Amino acid sequence: MDHLDALESQSIYIFREAFNRIGNIAMLWSLGKDSNVMVWLARKAFFGNIPFPAVHIDTGKKFKEMYEFRDRYVEEWGLNFVSGDCPPVEDMDESLPPAARSAARKTAGLKTMLEAQKWEGIFAGIRRDEEGTRAKERYFSPRSGAGVWDSKDQPPEFWGQFNTDFPPNTHLRIHPLLHWTEIDIWRYTQREGIPTVSLYFSKDGRRYRSLGDEDITSPVTSDASTIEEIITELETTKIAERQGRAMDHESEDAFERLRADGYM
Repeated sequence: MDHLDALESQSIYIFREAFNRIGNIAMLWSLGKDSNVMVWLARKAFFGNIPFPAVHIDTGKKFKEMYEFRDRYVEEWGLNFVSGDCPPVEDMDESLPPAARSAARKTAGLKTMLEAQKWEGIFAGIRRDEEGTRAKERYFSPRSGAGVWDSKDQPPEFWGQFNTDFPPNTHLRIHPLLHWTEIDIWRYTQREGIPTVSLYFSKDGRRYRSLGDEDITSPVTSDASTIEEIITELETTKIAERQGRAMDHESEDAFERLRADGYM
């Protein structure tokens, strides 16, 4: 078993374990590279037919290429697709910096969906290496019923043993990609031929490393126009993956505040 096979096997195990132990469950689909790998793995885990909804919390501010991608692959992948809207930015916490306040709309939209659908658990495609706060996560991460995350009170996960037995009204976030890295994602995407949004590939010397809302996401300088070139670039680059995310350059605690409140 090579490295990618081992990553795949662990993720599929997590999908099946969660589905077996959690009653009402769904999967977040943000349309980005990690999220698309997660959908691909879920299809493998359940033999091509994902037995739970793929949920897009739509801010209405994604790139048009992302919406085009979504509309195409909802059909091609046969997803049970659910979309939820977000409240206006004026309803968000005024003490947050501008980009973080805009991003908080997605958390509020997710909370509304969780309340309406009564999902006991939801899959999310985050990785430990992506951002410092996410490195504190667990594969099976308990939240309060309101989605609040206490990073200092997380269950131990030793030797591939996951705790799925929590008190009533606990909401679980399940992270099948937690052990992957950015370069793993691209190598697996290349190996499997997974479709991805065209914005990840260089155009006029710029490309996106991470995709969010159009008004708070910027491209980085890059000539990588193929997956092979992206992988080669990642082997040497010193630029952070989320360099183009505006909220990552605001106050030091802004992202952690978002995550504590339920941000993906």
